[in-house]
Amino acid sequence: MLLLQLARPAGDDYIGGLCGPLGMLRDVPTGRHAFNPLDRVELGRSVGQALLLSPCEELPPDRFEGAGIYAIYYQGDFKPYRPVALAGCEWPIYVGKAMPPGARKGLVGLDASPGRKLYERLRQHHNSAKAATNLDERDFRCRYLVVDDIWIPLAERLLIGHYRPLWNGVVDGFGIHAPGGTPGGTTGRAGQQKSAWDTLHPGRSFAKGRSARVSAAKIRNLIDEHLDAYPPQPGEPPVLAEPPLLDAPEDLDDVEQ
Repeated sequence: MLLLQLARPAGDDYIGGLCGPLGMLRDVPTGRHAFNPLDRVELGRSVGQALLLSPCEELPPDRFEGAGIYAIYYQGDFKPYRPVALAGCEWPIYVGKAMPPGARKGLVGLDASPGRKLYERLRQHHNSAKAATNLDERDFRCRYLVVDDIWIPLAERLLIGHYRPLWNGVVDGFGIHAPGGTPGGTTGRAGQQKSAWDTLHPGRSFAKGRSARVSAAKIRNLIDEHLDAYPPQPGEPPVLAEPPLLDAPEDLDDVEQ
């Protein structure tokens, strides 16, 4: 059985989202004098920590049922990614989620089965890495956690805010689906340009024939700048001590096809 310890918030001015009778009190002490383990952010942290303490496996893993969150790790020799290519799955290059069908629109029943939503998402990512001409799909590993859909978005946001993964930011587009339309069009999805990920890692069929919105050289520079600003921390314990970013990038995985 995996026992979780909730992370104590950083800083001395955190009130912990007090609710109930205590939340109605005035002049409630903050910082280390107040802590609410049932605050939604603290619960989100516990889910995120459960993911980080889960086994690191091949991408994709064996088939399984459920929806949830996941982290993907790179352990190859693509030069721009060497700082994050740490042994032991220490620093994710991408964090994502797989929601049950219809969950975002409130159309899923409380007892409805999500099917293999999370597994299928991981399998799609494996196929994307395999299609890239300058990546080896065998260099990727993953952690994943099946969890109730109510906690999935919050845990994902906390993980992205903590790690600032490259493929969730400066090299965006890894998680997109085929945009549809004929490349070279001028309107709608047919006129969409290549994502940064497809520019740096050519090979996916739906990106062929589309123009790049930014050059590969510029993307490499942005990677260097990002890693200088947020360097990976080898050996960092799996504790999500940072609050979620208010400006955390929206995940393009959310686009339903």
